[in-house]
Amino acid sequence: MLHSFLKISLAFAFFPIGAAFAGESPKLEIVWPKAGDVIELGNDPERAIGVVVTSNFKLLPAGQCGENDRCGHVHMKIDPSDDTCNIPGRAYNSMNSDFGGDLIKARFGHCASPTGRHVIGILLANDHHQPVLVDGKPVTALVEVTTKD
Repeated sequence: MLHSFLKISLAFAFFPIGAAFAGESPKLEIVWPKAGDVIELGNDPERAIGVVVTSNFKLLPAGQCGENDRCGHVHMKIDPSDDTCNIPGRAYNSMNSDFGGDLIKARFGHCASPTGRHVIGILLANDHHQPVLVDGKPVTALVEVTTKD
């Protein structure tokens, strides 16, 4: 139940409307960290860690997909059931739309409490920042981790 709620919250916190997708189902997965991992936060001001993802979509910078409808990028929220870890003034914590690829920075320094239990949520977005949908549902992945100093 929590997993379904967080998936929906993650998607609709980003965008109220998404683009539908036909064909082979798009997939998105968090490869690292794994569920239950205890992770030491970075020493930088953003307290960042790298999150590695995999997808059967080509992950490119926004605007670089051209006619490829199996191409996009990833949007991330930490603790996606609310906005307490978002970059101020943004609806997300991070995205890889500037560089593309399978690495995205989780910025725990924006959280009111950077250390402790958190959910990392990612959403597959098309070249125009709209959620990729399968059967009307956004393509997302979630992992719960514990962060420490």
